[in-house]
Amino acid sequence: MSPRRNRPRRPAGEPRPELTDERTRRGVEGVQQWQDGEWMVRSIFGGAATKTYRCPGCVQEIRPGVAHVVAWPSDGRGDETDRRHWHTGCWRARDRRGPATERSRNAPRYG
Repeated sequence: MSPRRNRPRRPAGEPRPELTDERTRRGVEGVQQWQDGEWMVRSIFGGAATKTYRCPGCVQEIRPGVAHVVAWPSDGRGDETDRRHWHTGCWRARDRRGPATERSRNAPRYG
């Protein structure tokens, strides 16, 4: 039995994209369509994540060194301040969950 190949084969004539320091730091970018519109989404690799952010999906911290996603509206509705850093799982599940409620430590959980 042959070993499994996890990545697709690239056609022989297709050049490999150059991996520069800037591309590694900024991540891979693309447009995604969701129920609330189109979003520019950039995947940030763990090695490029150097600051702590607060995920709007779960209201937990995204620590330095953790791979995550940065998203902002692609239609020009906003500016640079509209970028939000999300855990990758929270970004994928955002249509299936309600908005997160931030509670104080001693607030009742239900009711």
